[in-house]
Amino acid sequence: MAMRSLLSQRPPRHVLRISSLSSILSSSSHSQLNQCHRPVVSTTSCSTATGGVSFFPSIRASWGTDQRLPLSSGRPTEYLARYLPKSFVVPFSSLRLQKFDSETRSMQHPASEPSVFSDNSHDETFPLENTCQKDVFDVVIVGGGMVGAAVGCGLATNKLTKSLRVAIIDGKPLTEGLYNLPKIDGVPDPRVSALTPSTVKFLEEMDAWRYISNCRHAPFDSMQVWDYTGLGYTRYNATDVGKHELGYVVENKVILSALYHRIQDLGFTSLIFPANVKAVKGCEKSSSARVKEGTDCETNNKGLAQVELDDGQLLHARLVVGADGGSSKVRTMVGLQSFKKSYEQEALVCTLETSSTHSRAWQRFLPTGPVAILPMGGTFSNIVWSTTPSQAHDLKNMSDEDFVAKVNEALVGSFGPFPSSHIPHLLASPLGSFLGVTSSSREPFEPPPHITKCLSKRASFPLSLAHAYKYATDHVVLVGDAAHTVHPLAGQGVNLGFGDAATLVNILCEGVEVGADIGEVSLLERYEKKQRLTNLPMMAIMDGFQRAFSVDLGPINFARAAAFRAVQFFSPLKRQVISYAMGEGATLIPKNFQL
Repeated sequence: MAMRSLLSQRPPRHVLRISSLSSILSSSSHSQLNQCHRPVVSTTSCSTATGGVSFFPSIRASWGTDQRLPLSSGRPTEYLARYLPKSFVVPFSSLRLQKFDSETRSMQHPASEPSVFSDNSHDETFPLENTCQKDVFDVVIVGGGMVGAAVGCGLATNKLTKSLRVAIIDGKPLTEGLYNLPKIDGVPDPRVSALTPSTVKFLEEMDAWRYISNCRHAPFDSMQVWDYTGLGYTRYNATDVGKHELGYVVENKVILSALYHRIQDLGFTSLIFPANVKAVKGCEKSSSARVKEGTDCETNNKGLAQVELDDGQLLHARLVVGADGGSSKVRTMVGLQSFKKSYEQEALVCTLETSSTHSRAWQRFLPTGPVAILPMGGTFSNIVWSTTPSQAHDLKNMSDEDFVAKVNEALVGSFGPFPSSHIPHLLASPLGSFLGVTSSSREPFEPPPHITKCLSKRASFPLSLAHAYKYATDHVVLVGDAAHTVHPLAGQGVNLGFGDAATLVNILCEGVEVGADIGEVSLLERYEKKQRLTNLPMMAIMDGFQRAFSVDLGPINFARAAAFRAVQFFSPLKRQVISYAMGEGATLIPKNFQL
């Protein structure tokens, strides 16, 4: 019987002891292993309970009479990887079940229960209690925002990684509000994200989208973009690519709450809130792969990264995930260099009321930056206005009435006229439909809805372009804004972060499947290579847009107008732009998801 079948059959909250692999392995291909060693393997079950109780399975082996070694390191792993089926090699690093104490941020160890599987041929088994490893994790995620929570949720949902021992650390307090999904009624929060269909699919695969679907989420099926000069415009419809929606506008707090609801359902992850990271150190290689019984904690924890918290608690992990934002401490502490350029702009956000309902996103490029109106359901809309810091300051401090007047002026009443709605005769004719011209190419320019009221406080944040030269080093990896930040003009920042999370989970699953060390830099570089190919082109496009629309010069204005019209009337190009913006140019869905 293979290990996988044993794990699937075990009852909850019990210990399995397999006293001899030789009784499982009968083929001649395993003879060398059986002749050299007689391992004793113990594992705990993956059964979980809510309320902070998590059970973390592990496998450890005794090679000889006095040596114990985590399966994830050293020569015995090579033996197992070579002579055992892949499904047997599960490199978990701890041998206990634990309960997390939210007040002391420490782990409590209940007494182990009697074994339900036994073999009288060997009396020696490893104890579940190992005080040297009470703060050892497979994965420590620094940053409990949307991307960090998505990594934890993805690991919990995947059948290959759901048994890893994971902790999420964040500096904000863990409040009941994090688990309370916002009600549909009331004014929407001004901090929102425009999620692409690929990101939505990722959330669906983790079974987190069902929480969002029960809350306020506004699909948008079209988008109109135009220049302040009035020389050109472009419309995008979901029907141009055979879809019903281009994306969904969702409040950030709804996304975050949905992810933590899913994590709570799985009873999978230890949450260490609030806690600030004081230091992160890469792994220290041990001079010997074998660790004898009775050695101290420092020796046993070699080969693991270290995370020191502000209260002095020291965590050890096979992998540290830096998901702590654009000013990432993890990135700085481990010495990963990055490039950063300030746009000398701020993005102002707030919730508005419009004169009519709509399901379209609107964006007008002004000399100081783009202003965008996003639907939030009903007559609610969200504004993201990128402008100079001085104008952002003025907009935040003026009265609501004056602000509404400024928004309407920016959308319809300043700089230049509306673009011409002249449509070439060929596109409007039946021949145009026969040639596959998109429906949006035959639609005229439509003025945006009138803004009637400001419903929330106004906030702003600085804008910059940043990118880490490397996403990974030994036992440390960066995701989301810790690895890259982009201009919000196309709403791609959070979608790139969710793409990082999905790809990282996928790569770690592949590593676990073959018995690799999940912190090995060669494995993490596969994630880095794939995501750089996704992130860098999008960052270059967004930066190019920002540069092109920040120049008010005759030849540049006409060039922009020509680009608008090319996209508007050349359907194959428009379909490519829509598909790329929807995230269909890259695979975001991790393999082996199991609800």
